[in-house]
Amino acid sequence: MSNDVTTPDGDAPGGTPTKGRRKLWVAAGVAGLTGIVGLAALGGVAARDEKPDGDRLSDARSSTPKQNVSDAVKADEQAGPVGDAARGDEDRAGGDWGGQQAGGWRSGAERDHGGRSSKVPCDSDKLIQAVIRANGSRGGTLELAKGCTYTLTRSDRGNGLPVITQPITLKGDRTAIVRDATAARFRILNVGSGGHLTLKGLTVKGGQTLDGVAPGSPEALWSRYSTSITATARAGGATARANGAAPRAKPATPAAGSVKIATGAKADGQAGGVRTLAQPGSADGAGILVQPGGSADILHSEITHNQAGASGGGLANFGHTRMSGSSVAHNTAFLYGGNVLNAGVLQIDESKVKDGNAGIGGGGIANGAPGILSDDVDGGSVWVYKSEVTGNDTVGFGGGILDVGGITTVHESKVADNRALLAGGGIAVADDSQLALTRATIARNVTAGVGGGLVVADDSTATIEDSAVKENTAGFFGGGIFTEDSDVTLRRSEVVGNRAVGPFGRGGGIHNSGGGTVALDDTRVAHNVATLAPGGIFNAPGGTVALDEESAVTANRPTNCTNVPGCFA
Repeated sequence: MSNDVTTPDGDAPGGTPTKGRRKLWVAAGVAGLTGIVGLAALGGVAARDEKPDGDRLSDARSSTPKQNVSDAVKADEQAGPVGDAARGDEDRAGGDWGGQQAGGWRSGAERDHGGRSSKVPCDSDKLIQAVIRANGSRGGTLELAKGCTYTLTRSDRGNGLPVITQPITLKGDRTAIVRDATAARFRILNVGSGGHLTLKGLTVKGGQTLDGVAPGSPEALWSRYSTSITATARAGGATARANGAAPRAKPATPAAGSVKIATGAKADGQAGGVRTLAQPGSADGAGILVQPGGSADILHSEITHNQAGASGGGLANFGHTRMSGSSVAHNTAFLYGGNVLNAGVLQIDESKVKDGNAGIGGGGIANGAPGILSDDVDGGSVWVYKSEVTGNDTVGFGGGILDVGGITTVHESKVADNRALLAGGGIAVADDSQLALTRATIARNVTAGVGGGLVVADDSTATIEDSAVKENTAGFFGGGIFTEDSDVTLRRSEVVGNRAVGPFGRGGGIHNSGGGTVALDDTRVAHNVATLAPGGIFNAPGGTVALDEESAVTANRPTNCTNVPGCFA
């Protein structure tokens, strides 16, 4: 978990924090999957016609602003995502804003802070000054101009607005805070330790941070938790062996200098050099960064079209954050968490996390992440309630949600139409993670590798109750669910209509390998399809699959089960 000590500007304390847990390395040359089964091919066979209604929550949608601080924002609004990676270093022209005094963490999340309210004209410089005054006055409520777009053109240590160090509410009405498309790269908002930010009725758009870390190989990183890369590579080269129960290979140490940490511009004051994701870095959180000890409430707002050079394209939370009635969409991260990275406590309710893209994992949400030249960052706690995680993509693992060493709860929510190249089209959990799905739907997710709907690996646990895993597609093993060295329990649920469609596809419904345990209680596994038998449940030698009397495994093709006691093949 994160160390809760940082400076108000986002600096990490001296020394590199360590977990003392896992220091595994793998060679970057592990065989990939792209040449065997591609996502483009799978897209043609996956049922993807049931798209979520609407592009965003109606109460979170921002209409076209009525007035602009400058004409420069018009081009940005038309261009969509900011994508000019050739822009220069951080703009220091704004100078040190100063006036930022540390303060204690105040509660009262959804209230306007302290009754101190002031109106801010439609002028970005006046907004900056208003935040400075609020920081120096123990917080307050800033009422932003209706229909205004505050266009930020400069930054201070990588932040478009002064770091929030007090309880401050930014209240808008069809109001946007946008980084100018031609400005040097910086994030929009930064909440420091002791600060509490409340956003109401705002759009946060166009933040862009410098690239911070060379990504390395997604295959190598995923191989720290699963043998699926090795197994699928073997399946592609040997027609007689496609059961996915390959022994775990000993990871190799990468050659010195094969993955490097960028040590250039210090966007938020952090010293250059090797760091772990356990502390927020200069390139994390292009839209909003919440530091350890900070907190935020994002209410009826939108975080969109931000690009992080590291992790957390829209939001990087290392503190306590709630997002309610809001949308985080169309954000991009070079590493993890295309829309959201979490290493603290995060609640998402009645919101949409959609159309994000991550270079390595967690296209929608990354709760923790594998470290690069460092220990992993353990995930924190994520609770997703009455929300949608849809249309997210990653080249690596966990198209919709990735959990590494954390706790993730998905309740009365939908994880659908997400894609991952390697594993876990919908959800991927690993490294002693705990996943709970209750009255959830995992549908129409796609991977070229294993676990179209869900991957549970590396001593993790998953409890699935009153839920549906349906119509997901994998190129190799586990169209619906792939488990390895983990425990999965399904109660009053269904695994239906999933497919393992590649030439060596097996276990269309469930694929259990590597000594995993799967228990089915009053659960139906039906109408799943695989290229090789079975289409329903495949249990590799050493694994355990237990069916109670109320469970049914029927109508799967070409057969129902392999090595499952009590199942009629």
